[in-house]
Amino acid sequence: MTSIQTPGVYINEVCSLPNAIVPVATAVPAFIGYTPQAEYQGVSYLDRPMRISSLAEFQAIYGLPDPPPPADPAKQYSPQYDLVPQATQPRLGTSLWIGGAFHAVLPDPATLYFLYNSLRLFFLNGGSTAWIVSVGTYGPASGQPIATPTTPRVNPNVKLADLLRGLALLKAEVEPTLYVCPDATLLSEADNATLMQAMLQQANEVQTALCLFDVINGDQPDPAVYTQDIATFRNSVGSADLKYGAAYYPFIETTVVQPGELDYTNLFGGDIARLAPLLDSPASPDPAARAILDAIQHPPATGAMTRAQLHAALLAASPTYTAIIAAIQALACTLPPSGAMAGVYAVTDSSRGVWSAPANVGIVGATDVTLRLSDTQQAELNVDAVSGKSVNAIRVFNGLGLLVWGARTLDGNSNDWRYVPVRRTVTYIEQSVKQALQPFVFAPNDANTWRTVQGMIADFLTGVWQQGGLQGAKASDGFQVSIGLGSTMTAQDLLDGVMRVTLLLALVRPAEFIVVTIEQQMTPPG
Repeated sequence: MTSIQTPGVYINEVCSLPNAIVPVATAVPAFIGYTPQAEYQGVSYLDRPMRISSLAEFQAIYGLPDPPPPADPAKQYSPQYDLVPQATQPRLGTSLWIGGAFHAVLPDPATLYFLYNSLRLFFLNGGSTAWIVSVGTYGPASGQPIATPTTPRVNPNVKLADLLRGLALLKAEVEPTLYVCPDATLLSEADNATLMQAMLQQANEVQTALCLFDVINGDQPDPAVYTQDIATFRNSVGSADLKYGAAYYPFIETTVVQPGELDYTNLFGGDIARLAPLLDSPASPDPAARAILDAIQHPPATGAMTRAQLHAALLAASPTYTAIIAAIQALACTLPPSGAMAGVYAVTDSSRGVWSAPANVGIVGATDVTLRLSDTQQAELNVDAVSGKSVNAIRVFNGLGLLVWGARTLDGNSNDWRYVPVRRTVTYIEQSVKQALQPFVFAPNDANTWRTVQGMIADFLTGVWQQGGLQGAKASDGFQVSIGLGSTMTAQDLLDGVMRVTLLLALVRPAEFIVVTIEQQMTPPG
């Protein structure tokens, strides 16, 4: 204490606690896509990564503001649907029997977006913190539905350049550990391939994130040819950096869109003249429905009902309208699973640890899948002998309900990086240790520093082992930390200012295949 100059009593506080490693967050997704708006208090949040911690915070920044009462609240998502007459009942997709003919319920693809409802699923499934990169707001409707129920939903307003720009903005952010782009399935197959490969390349560069992918056409899969969609996905995702990606299939049917969020304004572009013949036709007249439709088309000067009131009146008056609304709500509730899986990752990490597989668990808000897979069908997704690109299945089991039934990365042929929890555990340890070593950048590269670093990392890994993240009956079986001259460094390393630490980890892998051997014991003689 060289500053002591006056006689007296002085206190010198000495920290008795060793340097410790603070674990990094493990399930913080970054959602890239289109939002209703991106402005708050006059400040634009387009192309600006923003951290949020609740759905209310998202709606404050990215949601449309509600007008003052008694006006109807703003619609945050308003897809458009047409009912197209068919000569016969369509083999696939949603159709309704109205007025003596089948009508296919087909969306206008230019009005389809997935980010908002996927984020709702994320929070519903236990997510807490997320990053949002809004690359644009909703574009104009095309006024035309897709040609058939199996026509790919390609939204002309969803641009590859926008999504790539939003992805690149995340290079400067260290917290996100998951890249999620639900709107990617609204791109063409070629553009989606470019985006997925760019996501994997960036994840490899930053070494902090895992990419969650959805499969195009997973919303309306054809049971006869769905394997072509899987083959297209495997060809599109490329062959590089596969250990940083995981894919889930098929889409899930949810309850995230609540009653009242969709109404007659979501049919035929809000053209009541096209809706009226379906609800009140000469062959099936409905005077009550006609009166309500007239009130919509020709509202009175005073005492006009709100949109919500007119919608409720139509539901009460017309069974046909009720059936139509139920159909479009079910279609709007069919979502890619990546947003929900981000929530599943978050709740699994908080309850069981990042080393636990985010599988054999349900998805809150999901009621069914668009294609019910059998064991044989999942086997083709889980293990691909040629490419090794595993696709995780979401399945429905009798008596158990809907479960996530896979925990593999796209690198299915790799013994090291085959499983999602293994990849994410290593990332968790790497990034936690990396941040903890920052204060030692200019420390003396000598034995004292080496002992401090070794003890700090050993304490951290012991905690991981105690929680079940590493194998072994004792901590030394689960890991080994090496640092020092002659073991991890040479004399030249010291001259170059290099301090090298080597970690050997015995990681816990999922018991994916449980084999029970049963032998019949012969009755002993006598």
